[in-house]
Amino acid sequence: MKAAWTPNKNSIEQSNIFKMMQKHNFKSYTDFWKWSVEYKDDFWSETIDNLEIKLSTPFSTILDLSKGVEEPQWLKDAQLNIVDSCFQNDAEAIAIVYQEENGNLQKVTQNQLLALVNKIANSFHNFGLSKGDKIAIDMAMTLEAVAIYLAAIKAGIIVATIADSFTPNEIAIRLKITNPKLVFTQNVLLRAGKTLPLYEKVIAANAPKIVVINVTDKNIKLRDHDSYWTDFLSENTSFKSVAQHPDDTITILFSSGTTGEPKAIPWTHTTPIKSASDGYYHHNIQKNDVVCWPTNLGWMMGPWLIFATLINKGTIALYYGAPLNREFGEFVQHAKVNMLGIVPSIVKHWKKTKCNENLDWNAIKYFSSTGEVSNPLEMEYLMQLANNKPVIEYCGGTEIGGAYVTSTLIQPNVPSTFSTQALGGEFVLLDDENNPADKGELFLIPPIMGLSKSLLNRNHHDVYFKDTPSYNGQLLRRHGDQLLRLENGYYKAQGRVDDAMNLGGIKVSSVQIELLINQLDFIKESAAIAVSPVGGGASLLVIYYVESVSKTPKNERLKATNSSIKTGLNPLFKVTELIEIETLPRTASGKVMRRKLRNKYESC
Repeated sequence: MKAAWTPNKNSIEQSNIFKMMQKHNFKSYTDFWKWSVEYKDDFWSETIDNLEIKLSTPFSTILDLSKGVEEPQWLKDAQLNIVDSCFQNDAEAIAIVYQEENGNLQKVTQNQLLALVNKIANSFHNFGLSKGDKIAIDMAMTLEAVAIYLAAIKAGIIVATIADSFTPNEIAIRLKITNPKLVFTQNVLLRAGKTLPLYEKVIAANAPKIVVINVTDKNIKLRDHDSYWTDFLSENTSFKSVAQHPDDTITILFSSGTTGEPKAIPWTHTTPIKSASDGYYHHNIQKNDVVCWPTNLGWMMGPWLIFATLINKGTIALYYGAPLNREFGEFVQHAKVNMLGIVPSIVKHWKKTKCNENLDWNAIKYFSSTGEVSNPLEMEYLMQLANNKPVIEYCGGTEIGGAYVTSTLIQPNVPSTFSTQALGGEFVLLDDENNPADKGELFLIPPIMGLSKSLLNRNHHDVYFKDTPSYNGQLLRRHGDQLLRLENGYYKAQGRVDDAMNLGGIKVSSVQIELLINQLDFIKESAAIAVSPVGGGASLLVIYYVESVSKTPKNERLKATNSSIKTGLNPLFKVTELIEIETLPRTASGKVMRRKLRNKYESC
């Protein structure tokens, strides 16, 4: 495959990776990566120095494996609060630049953001919350959402994050799992010219006490025990961070597995170090770089954006509307965004509508893409929007806090491929007989900074380690992705091997979809699969079903299925094709063979 972008001498020498290579006299990037996994103690110790991670009590050892690789102890004996590492830029440096739909560009300095964070941290105590309590955030990615998130962690409070696109049922599931004492939300969402309910959805999810931010001029009637944001917010701008153990939980994020209920994945104070490390090395975020990634706190890229940007002393760029029109492109231009992250589905829309052509995106140094398999032609189109800038392909998971495979700015850039395993981490590809292969299921080789060690509602060992094969005597960790290693050593994503899927950057399990649509009167049983289109690109949702006696005409069934999924799961999901089948293929134990259905569909 031909490179679409090749780094020049100047761009290589200005990179954070090159600085580390030069320090250790590495002549090739491959040598540097090998060192990062063979000498993990040295790599992560130096990375913590590079990121200037603030510790209130130093660690006695960077990594202790006395409990085994399933229970690594990172930063042993240290005390810290990771939020302290987010405020080390100059006081008047711009921490956040944001814009509401049809609004003007607004800038917030580091001191202004810190003052707001401290006000909120004091407000928690005024509302009776203390260290170890939980809150939930179900909001758009706004200045207030970022500040609430940081303030809670600073106060030692655990944050459950919920995507604003979820239905009341999905919100309720997440609230039940985490049991927060307080939920933060907005009265409505203002997006693409529409006013969408949010407070109403959170009420319908039987939320406890809610703090509501009014984003419109019109006040709404609150439940008796709920509060307006203005009544919640303290005026005290001084707050001392709560020092914690590195393994103390800061955030609970959700990721679908192969059962109906999503996995509740705790992030600790060490997880953001992985996020910031990837930002430092693979995205080359440097002081005062402006980083924009349309996302939400309910997805891992929301917290990732906060930590990867602020710990690296960058500026977070937030556009409050949908990133699907020219106003977003103009925001990127006026905010002078240096790094723009995307989900491939967004680029597909841009290419179709041409909404962001002929804009001045020359400030962009590079793009990054995650969430789903990208299409090379669409990535090449994206590169040209900023006069041929590279795309850092980035693939990992919520339980990693970053990527296991990605790209760099010192290697040739081939659209829709990954140039390297992530620094500090290692994996192996195994075929169906558990032999090393160029195409196969990916297994992580622990330990890696940032990897989860517990789940709130699952047995962590059973999910990630039970019955996994070994490799060269090393314990392997299951992840569920499938990769292809190309002749040049690069990698290409091949989708999932389990029953989870990425739809428009949102992870969901087949079981979640099937449980919902099996309630339709014309479906006796079903199997949901995600299929990669020819040429690559965002996964397509295809449903195979066994017919039940029904009065629903066949020409109305696809519409009924989409309506059920949009109402019951997520309005962003869409069924591409509904296929009737006589019987679903099953294993001897009765498990539906979704992989066989994927192969069947792709061979047609």
